[in-house]
Amino acid sequence: MKKLKVAGLNFDHMHMGDLLRKCHEHPGVEIVGVCDEDPRRMRAAVAAFGLPRARVFTDPHRCLREAEPDFVILCPATARHAEYVELVAPYGVHMFVEKPFAASLRDADRMIAAARRARRLLAINWPLRWYPCHVTAHRLLGEGRIGALQEVHYYDGNRGPLWHLADKVEVTPTAAMKRRSWFYRSDCGGGSLLDYLGYGTTLGTWFHGGRKPTEVTAVVDRPRGLEVDEHSVTVARYAAGLSTFETRWGTFTDPWTLQPQPRCGFVLKGEDGTISSYDYEPTIRVQTRAKPRARDIPVDRLRPPHHDPIAYFVHCIREGLPVEGPLAPAVARIGQQIVDSAMQSARLRRSVRLME
Repeated sequence: MKKLKVAGLNFDHMHMGDLLRKCHEHPGVEIVGVCDEDPRRMRAAVAAFGLPRARVFTDPHRCLREAEPDFVILCPATARHAEYVELVAPYGVHMFVEKPFAASLRDADRMIAAARRARRLLAINWPLRWYPCHVTAHRLLGEGRIGALQEVHYYDGNRGPLWHLADKVEVTPTAAMKRRSWFYRSDCGGGSLLDYLGYGTTLGTWFHGGRKPTEVTAVVDRPRGLEVDEHSVTVARYAAGLSTFETRWGTFTDPWTLQPQPRCGFVLKGEDGTISSYDYEPTIRVQTRAKPRARDIPVDRLRPPHHDPIAYFVHCIREGLPVEGPLAPAVARIGQQIVDSAMQSARLRRSVRLME
């Protein structure tokens, strides 16, 4: 079968390297181009995947014209997501955007409209979607193991976005790095709330079966000297009750190395039980009325093509299938509604109705 051609546009987010690696390892995908206005940011990927000079670009239009990809991976700063989707869509290629969805609901709607006009797939990738623990929790919830869902409780983050590069290579950030990084600029969509809240609210929407909250309350902590927050707490009021979503840059350890306290992940409370699902853990803990003493259950083994984001997106393209679950724009849009409402609530310092 002919390989699908992919190009990676904009290396603002370090996850570009992780996603290109998955493309490089996929037998049905060929990397035909990488593009960033700063060639230095592409050096590691060019070396890692043995890309010839002819496949390295600094102009996205030239990359799209000459490389002719079937789909693109987009990793710009959050505030530029809509700009890049609108740039790419007229070329008639499918678009895979690394989280978060956008800097605002308005930008998210621009992205959805551009993809609809082009009649191409748009996927918003949330890496937590591919953790077997959370997939297992969603399956058990759907099977009615804990009854109707009442509450989602989410806490997640890491030591900070400058503590690691692609493939989780560790570095030690400096004050100068913070001053230069888009992650710490409000006009670029920086801050822990925009970086991590969409994870919780989008997967929370998935767990809630697409239901929306009616009211949102949020508070943020912005350390002295910074433009953006490093800690946020959001409470969303659903018909079934309250759900909480907490984001943190500054966890004691990174969850992929050693789970901090509080643990990063989700706790789901249903009418008839609870499920705790923590990032990277090999088991989830389930408590039910029939067996109130909580027990550990091994996580599901994710099978191709539903085991990683690139394999899944390639499957959707080849089979002509819609993108589903947290990656689907319709689901991610609800997550963005909650994010926008949380930003408004934190700014006004009061509860707000869900933004439409």
